[in-house]
Amino acid sequence: MTIKACVFDAYGTLFDVGAAARIAASEPGAEAWAAKWPELAANWRKKQLEYTWLRAVAGAHVEFWQVTQDGLDWSLEAAGLDDPALRERLLALYWELAAFPEVPQMLSDLAAQGQRLAILSNGSMGMLEGAVTSAGLDGQFEALLSVEEVGVFKPHRSVYDLVGSTLNVQPSEVLFVSSNCWDACAGAAYGFVSVWVNRDGAPLDRLYGRPAHILRDLSALPEFVAGL
Repeated sequence: MTIKACVFDAYGTLFDVGAAARIAASEPGAEAWAAKWPELAANWRKKQLEYTWLRAVAGAHVEFWQVTQDGLDWSLEAAGLDDPALRERLLALYWELAAFPEVPQMLSDLAAQGQRLAILSNGSMGMLEGAVTSAGLDGQFEALLSVEEVGVFKPHRSVYDLVGSTLNVQPSEVLFVSSNCWDACAGAAYGFVSVWVNRDGAPLDRLYGRPAHILRDLSALPEFVAGL
């Protein structure tokens, strides 16, 4: 098996989507709601993803930043938090999410192996550029691929088509890495060598594809790729 490119989902895979609520909850003045941050973060992510799927099915596409705001608004209301300043702070923090600790070294190790690196994300180009820069990952990726190029969210096949059309590789030459099991399953069905990063120890989704490999985090990915 020859892998010519490693393509990563962004949010939850490279970038810690729980960081925005966690950081905001640790800041001065957050004492009244700080205990709610895990539930807030979980609901925010859940609604963000649900809204992408529903909009994809309905043919009612908007940019991911709008979906991110809509998911946050639902989650704040569910938590009983009516605080415009908190909303703005959470959105600002989301725009500059930190990478997971193992990510910089993992990317450097893959690049040293000669692997081409890219991101394939629901995020808009502006969001991706902001996240990459704030995480200190500028220059690491050959391509940042956004669903905005096709106007529909994952897991529509046209999103995965962006990899081959941009990098000029066959699906079987792509290692596709996502922390979203449904995304890893869809990538596998598309023909990628798919890796699910199961950070939470969740059950495997029962879908139309199955990831070839499951890792707990990204630290072992370079060794794994070297062994293929």
